[in-house]
Amino acid sequence: MGLRVLDPRLEAEGEPMTMAAPLRALEGATIGLLDNAKIGTARFYDHVEGILRSRFGVREFIRRRKPDSSRPAPPELLGELGGADAILSAVGD
Repeated sequence: MGLRVLDPRLEAEGEPMTMAAPLRALEGATIGLLDNAKIGTARFYDHVEGILRSRFGVREFIRRRKPDSSRPAPPELLGELGGADAILSAVGD
């Protein structure tokens, strides 16, 4: 009996995604922080927010927390982050 190799990859659907252009600077920016609802994330974001404010001049933060860590963020929660110039999503345990 011969060896049969299967390829589980699918062909890509739709238009290819591209990365957003990087911010020219963080000074004066609004940054979204999406918390994955694990125990260490809020504390980690407190530290990140302090660094971004003091060292890089970030003006404002939009902080949101997912209902739980095992599901994607609801569309309405993502919509609330729409006013941010950039969004950081992190995992904490």
